[in-house]
Amino acid sequence: MVNFTRWLTHTFITPWRWRLAFPSNVLQEIEQSITESERRHNGELRFAIENALLPSWVWRGMSGRQRATEIFSNLRVWDTEDNGGVLIYVLLADREVHIIADRGIAKRVKQGEWDAVATAMQSQFSAGRFRPGALEGIQQITTLLARFFPPGAKKINELPNKPVIIRK
Repeated sequence: MVNFTRWLTHTFITPWRWRLAFPSNVLQEIEQSITESERRHNGELRFAIENALLPSWVWRGMSGRQRATEIFSNLRVWDTEDNGGVLIYVLLADREVHIIADRGIAKRVKQGEWDAVATAMQSQFSAGRFRPGALEGIQQITTLLARFFPPGAKKINELPNKPVIIRK
């Protein structure tokens, strides 16, 4: 069954909504935070922001989690030497955050820990605190990765650190 309210939200969200939540200075801080984070562990972080899903996807029942999995694949977060990619996916229309970890990390960090970070970020975002929510979320992920996925002797940056805005 179609959630008509959700469909309306995705259909009529303003296309520039992401700029209000994540202006360029916040995107730069997120990129810097990811760069600093990756010095402390052997993982690779990607931060993706999507305003809304296509109305036809919502009509067919696509969830934010399903879309996050697609974005994980499309951005090739899985394509790191140690299978150490982590995607932070923000779906503004649904006010959701999903964290998807590649299999190398998923063996060590349980999904419940990622979900706790995502919930904390969603709480901040719901209160309109996008900058602190994003930066605190990255810090919590850094702590998890540093504990379970310490840096190797030769750390190479395999994925871009710049946040990506998903546009259709």
